[in-house]
Amino acid sequence: MTDETIAFTADGLPPKKGISGTADVISSLRRHDGQLPTQEQKVADFVKAHLEQISAMTIAELAGQCDVSTPTVIRFCRTLGCDGFREFKLRLAQNLAVSQQYLTAKPLPEQVRGDTAIDQILGALYASASAMQQQIDAEAMELAKAALLETRHLVFAGIGGGSSNVAQEAANRFFRLGIPAVSTSDSYILQMRAATLKAGDVLFLISASGEADAIVGAAEIAGGYGATTICITKPGTRLAHACTVPILLDLPEDRDIHKPTASRYIHMIVVDALAMAVAQAMDETTENLRRIRASLTAYHGRTGPQPLGD
Repeated sequence: MTDETIAFTADGLPPKKGISGTADVISSLRRHDGQLPTQEQKVADFVKAHLEQISAMTIAELAGQCDVSTPTVIRFCRTLGCDGFREFKLRLAQNLAVSQQYLTAKPLPEQVRGDTAIDQILGALYASASAMQQQIDAEAMELAKAALLETRHLVFAGIGGGSSNVAQEAANRFFRLGIPAVSTSDSYILQMRAATLKAGDVLFLISASGEADAIVGAAEIAGGYGATTICITKPGTRLAHACTVPILLDLPEDRDIHKPTASRYIHMIVVDALAMAVAQAMDETTENLRRIRASLTAYHGRTGPQPLGD
């Protein structure tokens, strides 16, 4: 038996070589479309037209529908970066679970009516703000305010585009009040910072999903060392259960995939409300803000009207 014979697998095909696999088989399918051998292209054409049905099919059924052999189906799967048909079906199902709305995106009725982009953004913001006003728990806000007033060290964190931006702006708001505040969106740094916190410190977490492992893990670590953990997140999530003071909001998300999520605006409103409440309750806040403005004036030389909140 030669080395070449040994290299063949039980299905009679050479093993996949030099391919690390792909998480997005839909993109891989599009990338190879039209460049595949004739028989594999038959499989590709059928798969493109029946994306949602593939997960319920056996390899023999797919081969029969395409009028090709099962080894051809396996070669097709390997061309796309999968070990075989089973992995291909799994990855395709995972892709479809999060990609279907992007694959079938069509203009929504309000866009057809001719609303401007500003109208659409404001409409989503108003809807989310209205939902927030009805859901916000005044007691949770008071508990968060009390913890923030007493904290010695404040860490804000968010993972992902919207949440990380809110966390960064939150730290920007609170350091101006004389509270040592930092933000991070790095999952490893977050775990390390959480481990340095103790009683009297606050870890403030922002998460639209409430299920990010890094965020939940940080809440558990900081809480384990006695720090107060505050979060803005969805009710019933792991993060909501892990935090000392959960501020819970179940906000509507627009169906339009091209419209930025409105929840980040609402999370920022909650942060701003807490920052204002804390500032109003602190004696030295006005002096801190005066010193900041004086230092900026000395830096850039402008003495005209400036945004007071900044």
